[in-house]
Formats: sequence, C-alpha cells, structure tokens
Amino acid sequence: MRSSEEEARRLDADDPGHRDLFLVPPAEGGRYAHSAYLVGNSLGLQPRATRGELMEELDTWARLAIEGHFEGDRPWTPYVGLLTEPAARLVGALPAETVVMNTLTVNLHLLMVSFYRPTGSRNRIVIEDTAFPSDSYAVRSQAGFHGLDPDDVVVRLRARPGEENLRTADVLDYLEREGDRVALVLLGGVNYLTGELLDIPAITRAGRAAGAVVGWDLAHAAGNVPLRLHDWDVDFAAWCTYKYLNSGPGSVAAAFVHERHLGDRGLPRFEGWWGNEPATRFEMTSRIRPPATADAWQISNPPILAMGPVRTSLELFDKIGMAALRERSVRLTGYAERLLDEVVATRPISLLTPRDPQRRGAQLSLRIGSGSAAELARRLRFEHGVLTDSREPDVIRAAPVPLYSTYHDCWRLADALARTVDE
Repeated sequence: MRSSEEEARRLDADDPGHRDLFLVPPAEGGRYAHSAYLVGNSLGLQPRATRGELMEELDTWARLAIEGHFEGDRPWTPYVGLLTEPAARLVGALPAETVVMNTLTVNLHLLMVSFYRPTGSRNRIVIEDTAFPSDSYAVRSQAGFHGLDPDDVVVRLRARPGEENLRTADVLDYLEREGDRVALVLLGGVNYLTGELLDIPAITRAGRAAGAVVGWDLAHAAGNVPLRLHDWDVDFAAWCTYKYLNSGPGSVAAAFVHERHLGDRGLPRFEGWWGNEPATRFEMTSRIRPPATADAWQISNPPILAMGPVRTSLELFDKIGMAALRERSVRLTGYAERLLDEVVATRPISLLTPRDPQRRGAQLSLRIGSGSAAELARRLRFEHGVLTDSREPDVIRAAPVPLYSTYHDCWRLADALARTVDE
C-alpha cells in the first residue's frame, strides 16, 4: 500500500481518541499484541470502569440485601432514574420522553402495541428490505396479531436496481404516493448491513405528513451519530446499548416516546407493576396509575446488575460528547475509506457504504467478489489479529469506533486485506 504505517502512527499521536478507557482484547494472530478491534457495531469494548461499577453493586447486595432497594449510595428502587437524563441527552430527547428498560425487540413490540393501530385500508408497515431480521420478524408478527396477512401489509422498500443503499428520495416518493395506506413507518436509523445513515428528520416529516406514525430502530445509530429525536418530531424509537454504547452483551436497552403522546390515556399499552407512578407503586392497588412519562411503558423490576454498565457508559458519553465523537468518526472513517480504496482498486472487493460522510456512521461494509465472507473474517482474525464481522454470503463489516479505534487499526485492516485477498 502507498499509505504507510508511520502515517497511521502519526495520526494517532495527533488525534488519539479514548482507547485508554477501554480493555482491548489480545490479538490471536499477526505481529501486534492487541487486536485491531473493528466490531464495535456488534459489541462494544468493555470500559475499564465497568468492573468496579459491578463490584460496588455486588457489595451493596452482600451488605444490605433487600434494604439495598432503599439504602446505599445508589438505591435500587429509583436506580433507573440515574440513567434517564444521560440517555435523553444522548439521543436529543427530554428526560420525560426516555426510559431505559428491557431489550431492543421487546421494546419495539411494546411500542408497536401502542403505535401500530391499523384501521381499514390504513394498515401498512413500511420497513427497509435490508432491515435487521429481528425487525422483520417483529413487524410481521404484529401484523398477524391484528389478524392481517404480513405479506399484504408489510412493505419492504428496496434500493434501486444496481444500487446498494435505499435513497431517501425513494422513501419520500413512496410516502407521497401511498401514504394514506401507511399506518407505521419503522426504519433503521443506520442500516446494519451497509452502514447507511438515513435522513431521519426528512423521512419523519414525510411520514407524519402522510398521517402515519413514524418510529425508528436506532440500534446502530445511538452512540454512533448525533440524534435530535424530540426536535425531529419522531413518534417513538428504541435502541440497544451493547454496540456503540459499550454496556455489555445483551445489556438493557432504551426507548423514546415523544412528549405529545405522554399521558394519552387513549393509547393501548401493555402494563405491569413498574409502570406505576413511583409515589403510589407500593400502595399495591389493582389499578395502575401510570405517570405522564415514558416510564409508563415500563413493566417489570429493572435488572440493576445489568444497568450498572449502562450508567458507566453513559457517563463517558456525557463527558466526551457526541459532537466531538462524531467529528473524530468522520476523520477516522474517512481515513479508513481512503486506505480501503487503495486495496479494492485492484481486487474483487467493493465498498457498499455511501461515500458521503453525512450518509453514514462509523461503519464501512465491503462486498467480496468470491469466496466466503466468514472465511475471510476468520483469516483476518487469526492471521492478522484484525477483528471484523461477516454477513453471509459476501459482506464484511468494519467499524472504526471513534471512542477507542485508532488510525493504526484502520491501517492494519487495509494491510491485512491486501495480504489476504489476491489481486
């Protein structure tokens, strides 16, 4: 490659990021001690502070047992409130609009109970054809729950022939033509496969103008790109916290409900004990008294040991700020793109992710022209210490996460691909 390892090292010295705050796994191949970890879009690295956070809660459990719900430095009964404001800041929401609870697809289902309300011919659910499978399963099952045929009412918008990414203009055109038949628009803010960042405010405006409810799966957007859910007038959203938010495998997710819906007693909602007003929860009555906040969508006692890592991670985002992370993300991903262009120019590999930095987050997806993506990812890992992930049959995904990825990681990826894939 024309780009040198020394250049990457120099860029890291000038633009170091926050790698020192995280535990980077050792390399399983190659000549470097640590992995070039480029899979934070699947599972973020462990912050160094997480272990201490967990130990503190275990010590509270050992020392106070049940009284830990009401005593100690961070009592468990109001614990979820410690996460509300930083989670809201992360996605551009009001605290009343935000709640940390459950897992992603569970939250999508709970929100669709309230916001997918098909009537007559307005019954369609619009998703992208390359939606993450769980979203496809969720919307199809919601359609079936309402007695509708998923093949009739679930609309899968596709990229134009010969293109990889769904154009915002095509989403807007569909909503203008068919919007009176759409009950719900539910798209991924950043597409899991290609890394494309959709125009969330434009699509939200178009969907709501058409009379539809607009929700977003932000699994690959939260902690990756700046969000302004309240100002963009999004109806609802949900996201996980184990990818860019580094809260650990299967950790607690979060949800957003716009303030105009809060307190609307006409919305159907599945309910449980934790959806009560905190002040009246322990009156133990048979009828719920939900607060006029997103907390009303809570159902069950929150898992404190799983919430500690979320709190730790949100503190990092509060301290560093999404604006600074986004700026570094654009620099880092742009550098990785430049290196990869040198490699793919002479090899059967193509870049799927949009070239425009405003149309992507911290991910670059590559389509390989021959062989197995899983086998290529295996070779990158065990021969070069470069961790990527694969989506069969032919896509490799690499995410230069601005919190902890380095320019040298990006150089190692390009160098490993050049050594592994024949020209």
